[in-house]
Amino acid sequence: MTKSKRHTALLLAASAAVVGGLTAPVTATAAPPSASGGTSLDWTRCEVRKGRDARQECATVEVPVDHARPDGRKTRIAVSRIPAEQPSARRGALLLAPGGPGGSGLDNPSGRGQRLPQEIRDRYDLIGIDPRGMGSSSPVDCGFDLADLGTSKQRPWPAPDGSVTGTMETARRMSAACARDGGDLLRHISTANNARDLDRVRAALGERQLSVWAVSYGTYVTAVYAQLFPHRTDRVVLDSVDDPDPARVGRGWLAAHEQGVEDTFPEFAAWASDPADTGRLAGTPAGVRALVLRLAARLDRTPLPWPGANPAELNGDVLRQAVLTTLHDPDDFPRLAELIRAAREGRTPPAPEPPGTAALQNSVAVGAGTLCNDIAWPRSAAVYAKGVAESRAKYPLTAGMPRNAMLCAAWPYRPREAPVRITDEGPSDILLVQNERDPATPLSGAHRMRSALGRRATMVTVDATGHDSYLDNGNTCGDRTVTRFLATGERPRGDTYCR
Repeated sequence: MTKSKRHTALLLAASAAVVGGLTAPVTATAAPPSASGGTSLDWTRCEVRKGRDARQECATVEVPVDHARPDGRKTRIAVSRIPAEQPSARRGALLLAPGGPGGSGLDNPSGRGQRLPQEIRDRYDLIGIDPRGMGSSSPVDCGFDLADLGTSKQRPWPAPDGSVTGTMETARRMSAACARDGGDLLRHISTANNARDLDRVRAALGERQLSVWAVSYGTYVTAVYAQLFPHRTDRVVLDSVDDPDPARVGRGWLAAHEQGVEDTFPEFAAWASDPADTGRLAGTPAGVRALVLRLAARLDRTPLPWPGANPAELNGDVLRQAVLTTLHDPDDFPRLAELIRAAREGRTPPAPEPPGTAALQNSVAVGAGTLCNDIAWPRSAAVYAKGVAESRAKYPLTAGMPRNAMLCAAWPYRPREAPVRITDEGPSDILLVQNERDPATPLSGAHRMRSALGRRATMVTVDATGHDSYLDNGNTCGDRTVTRFLATGERPRGDTYCR
């Protein structure tokens, strides 16, 4: 997510992340994929839109809706590229895999791709993609109620007393909407199918192997791709790494937020109590923590009206969600401090223009399909009630949310296959880069991915705070290590710590 999108998420605090690339490009369908050789794509200039590089080209690749039936019905995958800037030095294609699930990556070549050092942009075609069901690919939509698109509904915050009754009702309502309106493609959105789609895209690009820079959820898709197609990878960077635990998958990612927030909040608390800051919130980090907990409890009891936001009030969960969202990027600390000051004084900041409903509907539907189709979630409210009670006692900043029931608790479909188990089988061509303090993909999960990959990987742990490490919230040492690997293939001989 870009910093501007984080800003929107913070101020709304209960709207889902806005994703880009949803304006349909001028496309052409790919011919049947081949293992290698020249591209089978008809590239045309993407439709002009704000923030999109004029060099970016677009096309589509047809892939099976059900990869178990390769000759059956097809769906479109939207693909983009900015060609290597130094053709004589070109090495291949570098996929900029998006996060999510429910994130668009079609405009990544125009966006984060342009932050890459020149030596990388010279060597690689930068490739973007909208995963199946997303954006300019054949999109899905469940027709959710507008109120259910707020993050405090998507993120399953329990009631102030810890009850999960309301979230179970939301899960049933949202899952019923997907059963009614989601269509057959929604049933086939999964991480394994996203990985299979990537290999169709690779073949359509005419590449024997694909290099990847993946962030967040994209790290899990890419790890699964490297497991299913181990000899189709070239140089792979996993940045801000998901836990690959096949027993929990997305449920484990949600649960990890409780530790991620605890790992990261002290950085905000230290910043917000710095004596050099005239607008500091409290005299000590402990005072900042106490203030946030006290203020969230007060807003649970007496929410503040917030016209234009979703929900239209600043309640305790909206504040808690704002804390979680802000910890992704220390540059957003001042905005969180202003929200806290405003709430303490009984006011709210202006609500910005809400994200487009169609884009939000699409993003939430894709995210739901992925999380709920990857693995079966418990159906019993008692399971979630027990987890919420334990989490609230140990991790008060997240108030039990990470162990509560998402809409997957009432999902109408069962998983079609078991999650892919990540192993050390395959070439040693993977570099992990992970911030030490990350609220969304904590260091503990990255360690589990590192352990699963074994000899295939090397890991760089970065002494930094926030989500997205390389060229964003990491440090010079980590950035230099990743750039060297992408440019030359050189990795550290062993796991490395970057101060």
